Amino acid sequence: MYNTFTHMKRRVIAVIDLKAFYSYVECLDRGLDPWKDPLVVADKDRGTNTIVLSVSPFLKKQGIPSRCRIKELPKKYNYIYAVPRMERYLEKSAEVIDVLYHFVAEEDVHVYSIDEAFVDLTTYLKYYNKTPLQMVATIINQIKEETGLQATAGIGDNFFLAKIALDVYAKKERNGIARMSIDDVKEKLWPITPLSKVWSIGSRTEAKLNKMGLFTVRDIALSNVDYLRSKFGIIGEQLWRHANGIDEADIHEKYEPKEHSLSLSQVLFRDYNKDEAITIIREMVDTLSTRMRNANKMTGVVAIYVGYSKNSGGFARRSTLLAPTDDSQVLLKAILEIYHIYIKDLPIRTIGLSFGELSDATHQQLSMFEDDKEQLKRRRLQKTMDALQSKFGKNSVLRASSLLEESTIRERNEFIGGHRK
Repeated sequence: MYNTFTHMKRRVIAVIDLKAFYSYVECLDRGLDPWKDPLVVADKDRGTNTIVLSVSPFLKKQGIPSRCRIKELPKKYNYIYAVPRMERYLEKSAEVIDVLYHFVAEEDVHVYSIDEAFVDLTTYLKYYNKTPLQMVATIINQIKEETGLQATAGIGDNFFLAKIALDVYAKKERNGIARMSIDDVKEKLWPITPLSKVWSIGSRTEAKLNKMGLFTVRDIALSNVDYLRSKFGIIGEQLWRHANGIDEADIHEKYEPKEHSLSLSQVLFRDYNKDEAITIIREMVDTLSTRMRNANKMTGVVAIYVGYSKNSGGFARRSTLLAPTDDSQVLLKAILEIYHIYIKDLPIRTIGLSFGELSDATHQQLSMFEDDKEQLKRRRLQKTMDALQSKFGKNSVLRASSLLEESTIRERNEFIGGHRK
């Protein structure tokens, strides 16, 4: 069936991936050899349940996964621990993107993540008089020379095939570069199993596909697309198209995400009791509300998740508001109403909040049960605090409760993506 689509216009898309990025940066900055030293990127002070963000290539060669908990690390190595420094990683990532801009125009680069980027090389091969493999090898060598970082790459006729080449085949090549075209679909793509190896197929989707008797990419490719669509919606059609090597995404079409929700969660440094956790919830509501107001949005649905310590369960509940709002006080009240109904007197280790059904903040619905002047006064105060934090930093204006021992807001405001700058 895939042969039907070989007439489609082919491009030369490369995806560049930085090897063991966080740990490689830490090794370089410490003068260590990533291939010989047992470095782990994780904050030991957070406890043994802390997630490891990256391990050095040396440890990966010993079979240690790049994502695990500190307590799961084998005891036989004298680990070098590096506290995550997100600001430094962003800086090094920007250096790599600058290298890419030496070879191609900005509009031909799509930054996929902090350590991965797609590059459209189609119009550059003739200019540089190079084959795709030669071109990518030149780019990778330049990245190594200018930043010290090691990269691998996948090359394909489209985004999807390039990603499959990277994720499945590049690691098997001595130079870390693999190529995959639409002509390779039957031989290289169809046999892939388990399905979770495939970009965009997570464990839950894989389990559902397996229940339907689909275990290889070939099984999906030869399935009825209408049947897949009936089971997965539009994602079903995408699964079928990808399984046949089809991906019409264009690197030049800038994607503008339509954000329908905002969420925030944190694993606490220690067990909290149900009263202490209220301080955390209040701070998280303030943080999410500020993000929402800065985006000129309001929420119509709030949700809270609480996870108890030592895998003792928890609860997740949501509530629909009478009217959309961005008022921190109204949102906190709605969240705490849920919290007080469902919370148990057990130690708490995880808290998550979500604001859903976001809409543009074109107007503010005042409550009939509260004085109009008080509501407007509170809104002006919240907007003023937003402006001060934007200008002078997140810690410039905080609630007095931020001085309490259980508060985490001041420390979290020094983080990027949940980790120290």
